[in-house]
Amino acid sequence: MAKREGNRPDRRYAPLGSISRQALEQLSREVRYSGTANHKLHPGDYGFVPSINPRPAKSLCDDLRPLTLAEAQHLFAAGISLGMVSPFDAGGAPKYVWAVDGDGQVYEAKAKPPDPVYHGYRLGDDEGAMRRYILDEWRMRCPKP
Repeated sequence: MAKREGNRPDRRYAPLGSISRQALEQLSREVRYSGTANHKLHPGDYGFVPSINPRPAKSLCDDLRPLTLAEAQHLFAAGISLGMVSPFDAGGAPKYVWAVDGDGQVYEAKAKPPDPVYHGYRLGDDEGAMRRYILDEWRMRCPKP
């Protein structure tokens, strides 16, 4: 797999409080997560037709364990709710949404705004700095149990 680590200014979360709660709620009504077969080893309940065929150069969301569509959608919604999104583009939507699962794995969902459909993947070992960047902020923003 190609190394993706790098300093990309468009791949940064919006500062806490820079996006209103109303804007995040509106965003959650306008966008959705559907996934893509390009990032899947296990098709599970995603219903991809034809079945999966992950591209070798793509990060996989389910290389450590299967991830159901409901779980991926829940992670996506949690990322939006916590404001773990990149700054909104001119079309009014972020290019990226990030979330962290219960095992501390970082996931990145991506779209090409104004397309409201996102697909996601786990940030792997080849992106250690980006994973730490998101995980540190997630822990700061995430309500403690």
